[in-house]
Amino acid sequence: MTDINEEDDDWVSKSQRKRECDDVLELGEKMITMNQDELDQITMDSELRQALDDAQRIKSNNALKRQKHYIAKVMRGLDDQTLSGQVERVLHKHDIYNAEFKRMEKWRDSIIENGDRGINDFLEQYPHADRHHLRQLVRNAVKEKKNNKPPAAYRQIFKYIREVSDEATSNDANDY
Repeated sequence: MTDINEEDDDWVSKSQRKRECDDVLELGEKMITMNQDELDQITMDSELRQALDDAQRIKSNNALKRQKHYIAKVMRGLDDQTLSGQVERVLHKHDIYNAEFKRMEKWRDSIIENGDRGINDFLEQYPHADRHHLRQLVRNAVKEKKNNKPPAAYRQIFKYIREVSDEATSNDANDY
């Protein structure tokens, strides 16, 4: 039996190394299926980009298999966690947008239904939002609903929530 030193924290089992290699290979396969616009959104070196372009042109199954392994070899030298995060973000952009949209709809409904309490909850999350503007929009939305008018203020509340949320997101991105 092999003695494993407890001091050796870098030791990784052969099975774990195989799983990591399979993960990198799978990530490379995902990247091969992406179109050029999606690949442009990912930060990568020119060697990896060239390997992906070559793989997308290959028709032979055996050659494609070899190219996939080459791509995995090139990716092993890179930060695969960052690369994986970028690929997932690009591939799931639609899901992320839908989740954001639903979250903003919930804020709008909460603000209209709960009035000042909903506004206060929103301001806790987004302190740079304008309380007076939100109150005015809520009063207009309630008045429109009462008079059976088209929901213009209702849409304006959603638009304002989107602006505040986008502003907060851009400020968070600038902080890094």
